[in-house]
Amino acid sequence: MRRIASLFLTFGALGVATASPAPTVPGREAVRSLTLANGMKVIVWPDRDIPNIALYNWVRVGSRNEAPGITGLAHFFEHMMFNGTTRRAPGEFDRLMEAQGGANNAFTSDDVTVYQDWFPRSALELVFDLESDRIANLAFVPEVIESERGVVFSERRLRVDDNNHGILSEQVQATAFVAHPYQFPTIGWPSDIQSWTLEDLQRFYRTYYAPNNQTMVLAGDFEPEEVFALARKYFEPIPRQAPPEEVRTREPEQLGERRVVVRRPAQTPLLQYAYKAPAANDPRAPAASLLMSILVEGDASRLHRLLVEERKLAIEVSGYWHEGFDPGLFWLYLTLPEGSDPEHVQSVLDAELERITREGVTAAELQRAKNLTLASFWKQLATIDGKARLLGEFEVFHGDWRKLFDAPAQYEAVTRDEILAVARDILDRRRRTVGVLLPQEEVEVEAEEVTACACS
Repeated sequence: MRRIASLFLTFGALGVATASPAPTVPGREAVRSLTLANGMKVIVWPDRDIPNIALYNWVRVGSRNEAPGITGLAHFFEHMMFNGTTRRAPGEFDRLMEAQGGANNAFTSDDVTVYQDWFPRSALELVFDLESDRIANLAFVPEVIESERGVVFSERRLRVDDNNHGILSEQVQATAFVAHPYQFPTIGWPSDIQSWTLEDLQRFYRTYYAPNNQTMVLAGDFEPEEVFALARKYFEPIPRQAPPEEVRTREPEQLGERRVVVRRPAQTPLLQYAYKAPAANDPRAPAASLLMSILVEGDASRLHRLLVEERKLAIEVSGYWHEGFDPGLFWLYLTLPEGSDPEHVQSVLDAELERITREGVTAAELQRAKNLTLASFWKQLATIDGKARLLGEFEVFHGDWRKLFDAPAQYEAVTRDEILAVARDILDRRRRTVGVLLPQEEVEVEAEEVTACACS
């Protein structure tokens, strides 16, 4: 299980020395798209620099589409989709692809499940056959289901139950949302993992793995009409299904800070802030992304310099903005030195965040953030993998792949006043959840304790 980070913060960036107008993104005229008769959309970007192809299949299903009792199913299907169909045995998908020199992976987030393939162009038809087979004919073998249930439960123990950062983040997220399904952990709650039924799985698969709920993006060495012909051959016969129900719940306004305290065996305290933040397609998205970069990206970022280098109050400072279909969270993560007082660190951090909401950021900070963002953007576009991923992100999360080609100009246009406005909107104490993990040795308790409160 991996979570999708902010579009331009996911991949580390290289700075550039001076500011300049954002250049035009080349290649827009080469991109083609086709919507099949069953509603599946196929987007292609030919790039013949190397004889390889990158394929991303975006399925619009994540923990956002779950409910109590079936949490974790989106992530579970990330595993199940590699475990055989009515035509092929478990493991055959990987064996056939690897025999042709290909590789694959997948990830699940709160909003989507994405399947990735990288392969030589000679394997194009084979990959279409494999991908269409598991969308149309996934097998539900009880022994395989139970085996993967155990794998997922072990993954949960590794990533959450036995991981202090993971357990604190899960508790903070579950506290930050009181109504919206973003409160559910992507990997699922333990009791749900143990109790999914065969009927739950079959219903979920029919609903969300319908072709009209998917967008497939390819970049690499091919002719567009060649890809479209294969899509019609292998994917168009798969019948469309009734569209999944929309997520209608909207998170009510948060009127006061919420706090979570977790006590566990640990060497170092942890401090996490989760502020309510805009959705991915919000007009303020470029400013929010640049604000995150200013705060935590690299050793020259505002909070790293203050808390790690100057004051020695943190070992590490990082952050992540969940850019999803609905308003999400703007996270700040701090790992504190052994023996630290989290309340003191919080007071220093709060003072600095309040200073930003009063005074804004410097021109140099904003330009550095733009440089980092654009350098990362161009670095991604230099590869077929980056082309396929970015096209999919803009189509799925922003509603139109064409917006990709306007992205550099959108980021260059952000002003200091816009950064100040988005900082004042996001960095509001009343709309945040604070999580603290205290090493158990520092408090006199015999068992793990989780407490939460909402304070106006």
